[in-house]
Amino acid sequence: MGTASQSVADTARSTDFPSLVRTDVSEQLELQFYYSVSFGSGTSAKMSVFVGSLVCTFFLTVNGLYSSGDDVVELTPTNFHKEVMQSDSLWLIEFYAPWCGHCQRLAPEWKKAATALKGVVKIGAVDADKHQALGGQYGVTGFPTIKVFGLNKYKPEDYQGGRTSQAIVDAALNSVRSLVKDRLGGKSSGSESGRQSSGGSSGKKDVVELNDDNFDKNVIGSDDIWMVEFYAPWCGHCKNLEPEWAAAATEVQEQTKGKVKLAAVDATVSQMLASRYGVRGFPTIKIFQKGEDAVDYDGGRTRADIVARALDLFSENAPPPELLEILSEDGLKSTCEAHQLCIISFLPHILDTGAAGRNGYLEVMLKMAEKYKKKMWGWLWAEAGAQSDLEMSFGIGGFGYPAMAAVNSRKMKFALLKGSFSEQGIHEFLRELSVGRGSTAPVAGGAFPKINTVEPWDGKDGELPAEDDIDLSDVDLDDIAKDEL
Repeated sequence: MGTASQSVADTARSTDFPSLVRTDVSEQLELQFYYSVSFGSGTSAKMSVFVGSLVCTFFLTVNGLYSSGDDVVELTPTNFHKEVMQSDSLWLIEFYAPWCGHCQRLAPEWKKAATALKGVVKIGAVDADKHQALGGQYGVTGFPTIKVFGLNKYKPEDYQGGRTSQAIVDAALNSVRSLVKDRLGGKSSGSESGRQSSGGSSGKKDVVELNDDNFDKNVIGSDDIWMVEFYAPWCGHCKNLEPEWAAAATEVQEQTKGKVKLAAVDATVSQMLASRYGVRGFPTIKIFQKGEDAVDYDGGRTRADIVARALDLFSENAPPPELLEILSEDGLKSTCEAHQLCIISFLPHILDTGAAGRNGYLEVMLKMAEKYKKKMWGWLWAEAGAQSDLEMSFGIGGFGYPAMAAVNSRKMKFALLKGSFSEQGIHEFLRELSVGRGSTAPVAGGAFPKINTVEPWDGKDGELPAEDDIDLSDVDLDDIAKDEL
């Protein structure tokens, strides 16, 4: 017997022939047949012969157990949602693997049941070896696994019946009766999205709905930061997260002016997208930033936790806020009305400090704006005396420059810096405000006063106004002296 043939036979531990051996070769099944050959009367020897000229090998490529000619509907991630989840029909679905012996034995019975139930119950099959993510969504860990998708498609039930066509048909008809009774009892179908049916879209107006079709267009390459939740409608943890996610989305939208977006992907529908980012459980939250790989969000699940992380992401990537000079009424109102707080500084006149001195004050303000940029406050300044009515409304007016006021334009209340106009002094002032401490007072008149329109500072030192020359040639100083005497 040849060495190669002997090796295969030894590996298979075959003692009787013919024998069938399965070996994996390039994802195909190589079937090698052996049989006994008799040599003469009373003498026989067992030797393996490959079918062909003593050696024959053929390959069987496994493409699945069902074909388009069967009444079994072949289901994939592409058609599963449309065929099953959006259907009002009762479905029995087998999750199988082509190499599974139990699945192979079930296949003819499954086909018979499908034919018998045609027009009454839908019979489907998923190659869960090929579409592992789809099987994983329904907790498939062994083969075959059969699920019954009844009234609530997002809560399929395990099939526990026999594996004959008769047993399958009987179980299907019992499930149909139960479904009809539930409908008579007023129970509604769960074929729509669990999120939509549980609260509508009004409660999550700022959560962007993403799917396989619009994800790349909206997220990939976007200058905005995206926090994306991958969920399953039947998932209890996802349902608990939903109101927190929706509330956080609205707050983040307001505080970042849309620069950080919260989104949601129904991973049972957009299965290719979920598979692309390695989603294995629900909910899974991923953070997407331009030019970077997606990273997992591992923070808390409350609104406050989510907002805090979103603001951290925003502050890490946002440029420092602009420091603007108050030049008109529109400039003041547009800045203060767009921010929770407006930090306004009144700097000494340019003749008192020169350009270098003024730039020193502005540099302090810019550093504080950078330090507190996560708060997303507005930052303004004006030269002493240029907006005297505004100064008076804060009780400043005429002295004590530089001065600073933190203004809430919605409540028309303000707080004044009592310490030094320095990084340390301003930091202590703003820190107290950020934690809700510090004394406040109402803006005089309950509204901003008239704002003067002025020219912007040109960045140069100030110049004294030119004085008119006085001609003293005609004045007789001796006569003046005599008059005084």
